[in-house]
Amino acid sequence: MSNKLSNSPLGAGGKLKLAIQKSGRLSEDSIKLLKDCGIDLRNVKDRLKTEADNFPLEVFFLRDDDIPQYVEDGVADIGFVGENVLYEKNKKVASVEKLGFGKCRLSVAVKRNEEYNGPAFLQGKRIATSYPVLVQQFLDKNQVQAEIHEISGSVEIAPGIGLADAVCDLVSSGSTLFMNGLKEVEVILQSQAVLIKNKNLSADAQLLLNKLLFRIQSVKKAKNNKYVLLNAPNEKLKEIISLLPGMKSPTVLPLATEGWSSVHSVINESDFWNIIEKLKEAGAQGILVVPIEKMIV
Repeated sequence: MSNKLSNSPLGAGGKLKLAIQKSGRLSEDSIKLLKDCGIDLRNVKDRLKTEADNFPLEVFFLRDDDIPQYVEDGVADIGFVGENVLYEKNKKVASVEKLGFGKCRLSVAVKRNEEYNGPAFLQGKRIATSYPVLVQQFLDKNQVQAEIHEISGSVEIAPGIGLADAVCDLVSSGSTLFMNGLKEVEVILQSQAVLIKNKNLSADAQLLLNKLLFRIQSVKKAKNNKYVLLNAPNEKLKEIISLLPGMKSPTVLPLATEGWSSVHSVINESDFWNIIEKLKEAGAQGILVVPIEKMIV
């Protein structure tokens, strides 16, 4: 594979080399994640490569389909890429961390007026997709013989113009399928952005990756948790504390009003509303919920 990017160990000046999507659904979230990690990138507009001012990091802006290849070849040490691309390209790289954004699913869709009765429906059918490898794996797993038409872009119009009987494409809300007279019938893959790395990463590069991972994981923990402050009558403290699944134990401070205490804790986003309702029922008052910017455990 030819390229104009350096493939020297750790890049220029001992920097970790990261490949991210130049444009598309993962690009903005990738840059935002780096910013949330406290990494300041120089001008990123219309650039092939840039550097961070406050972290030993070079960032390459590439087509998402090319990122696994660049990481496998060692042109980039690591990359942010969708699992759909990672598994479709099937390159020799290691998946290190799910990043929590770019969530979607790779799904089979058929015409809305057709009755889908499982994978056997696709026997002998024509399937339009940008993911022929994953579709073939799905067909083989279900012992179905079908004709795969590999196309890029506008996959949803294929049944309408007579090119295919079904499609397999990425789905977020399903609105594009609906507008093209299709319905989602089978999910092949649940996907999100992941951090991948070269399998032969040098010790120096791994050290820098560990530092970056520490920041990424701290940001992810913060997004998945809320900081909660509440007032509680002392006679209800034991019950209220039992409802709070904090990192260790809640912080309890006496209030100026006799018989009352202030309780501080961290609640996971998935448990948030259920726990808040129980806290109110137990007598908690003045509940204040604050987003967490970083969370170090």
